[in-house]
Amino acid sequence: MKVVILAGGYGTRISEESQFRPKPMIEIGGRPILWHIMKEYLYYGFDEFIICAGYKQEYIKNYFAHYFLQASDISFDFRVTKEKDHREIHASTYEPWKVTVVDTGLDTMTGGRVKRIQPYIGDEPFLLTYGDGVCDVPMDKLVAFHQQHGRILTITAVKPEGRFGILDLDGDHVQSFREKNPADVGYINGGYMVCQPQIFDYIDGDAITLESEPFESLAEEGQMMAYRHNGFWQCMDTLRDRKKLETLLSAGKAPWKVWDA
Repeated sequence: MKVVILAGGYGTRISEESQFRPKPMIEIGGRPILWHIMKEYLYYGFDEFIICAGYKQEYIKNYFAHYFLQASDISFDFRVTKEKDHREIHASTYEPWKVTVVDTGLDTMTGGRVKRIQPYIGDEPFLLTYGDGVCDVPMDKLVAFHQQHGRILTITAVKPEGRFGILDLDGDHVQSFREKNPADVGYINGGYMVCQPQIFDYIDGDAITLESEPFESLAEEGQMMAYRHNGFWQCMDTLRDRKKLETLLSAGKAPWKVWDA
């Protein structure tokens, strides 16, 4: 299956960083979070990616255009004649993946971005996620779950970590104040989806948000299933989120780094 990654939004909630580069190119441990997401999929054997770019899409294209050189030890010998290559590659650590970066428009909504990459998918199922979140979802089990139920869409259901304390009230009286725990939070769509090509039929134009009409219709028709993931999941909406991911990575406790397991 090909992996489609939504990477075209403005990233306004982390504008301190996204004013300079697209949100998926904000780095965690010296690598764009987009790279981390792709490494997760590669670990499970998914090596062909379609990036739905938009805002500052040239940054993503330039990154992959120079990726081989960045991942290589290389000598530049400018003493050679013009007829000869002045580069000599000594060693490379690049990943064996194929990346197609598609300019899906500056103001296109998430559904419209998915619709625009339909020619690159054809009549095949595909994986789909957002370019700003990491997890330790077992992709092989996710795909197997999708194949077993036979519906059009599988989303990964996660419970986000609570950021605020909980007030237990009796009328206006505070009975207790405590930290939020997973039992207090409902499931949300964590991305990491598997789609049948029929999903394109539910998207009509650039102005369609994937999470509104298409998802609502699929749910009403019984064509959406949820793979429950109770492990690690974290989006990078704010600088606080980025700092948390940086801290986990620098401490050697990054659950999403399944490729090191």
